[in-house]
Amino acid sequence: MSHSMINYPHIAAMVFNTPLYATPTLVQAVRSVLEPRLLGRATDLPQSLGMGKDEEREMQRLQVVGKLAIIPVHGVLVARRGQINGACEEILSYERLRGQIGAALKHELVEEIVLDFHTGGGHAMGCKELADFIRASTAIKPITALVNFAAYSAGYFLAAACTRIVASPTAGVGSIGVIIETYEISRYEDAMGITFNTFYRGDHKNDLSPHEPITDQAVQEINLRLDEAYATLTESVAEFRGMAVADVVATQARLYTPAAALSARLIDEVAPAQDAIDAIAQRYTSQTTTSSGRRIQAQARALDTACRL
Repeated sequence: MSHSMINYPHIAAMVFNTPLYATPTLVQAVRSVLEPRLLGRATDLPQSLGMGKDEEREMQRLQVVGKLAIIPVHGVLVARRGQINGACEEILSYERLRGQIGAALKHELVEEIVLDFHTGGGHAMGCKELADFIRASTAIKPITALVNFAAYSAGYFLAAACTRIVASPTAGVGSIGVIIETYEISRYEDAMGITFNTFYRGDHKNDLSPHEPITDQAVQEINLRLDEAYATLTESVAEFRGMAVADVVATQARLYTPAAALSARLIDEVAPAQDAIDAIAQRYTSQTTTSSGRRIQAQARALDTACRL
């Protein structure tokens, strides 16, 4: 794909001026890819950046081990398929992940779903909807969140919705917060002799324009969006984990080691990933596989309810 085919301002809109459930490190990594291209300082295109139509349409095959469906939740989490994959990061859309979980729920050989987390988070948009779907799905089949090795921010939001959370001994969880980063290039444009004349109607239409310094009005709007996204995150995590909202807020977006996370009730168990998988699988190896009509009908009704949420 050539440089001319990439709409960098459109890609930037997915990263800047929008609430992100992401670690600052992840935001900086993606910004390092976008910034030189937005300023015209780089014309090369990272092979991993942009839309791949074939990859967009391809659903990853469900990995079934024994009676477990193991679904990776890796890299940058985005609302829809085919967005950006910069800074050598993997990418996963909430849309695709929901499809994979749905397939596992319907798979007659799958007794339990394991979500294998290694992510610094991503978009706030779409995260709440998927977390609610995961929580509803736990009424059909148990879903274990295996933190191997990171479940931060949006990643933790999704993990919290699972039946339980197991973290590997060197894993990290938390970053229960929200961040918005803006960018402004007016001084760069002045130095280059470039002037943008913008005409608009509606007082907020030009908020967060990169061509002029940020206004007090725009800052106020940013804070309103931050407050709303933060309330959604903290209240949902509190509900999922059976905690007080104040206790979730008290984490102040801290990054937790497994021992500290266990003490704070953010996870349920610490175990090496393979040991955790083996322990889950062992629960089903001695069971006789029976599928009564009553059970199938009950699961079908529950699945229909979950998919309509």
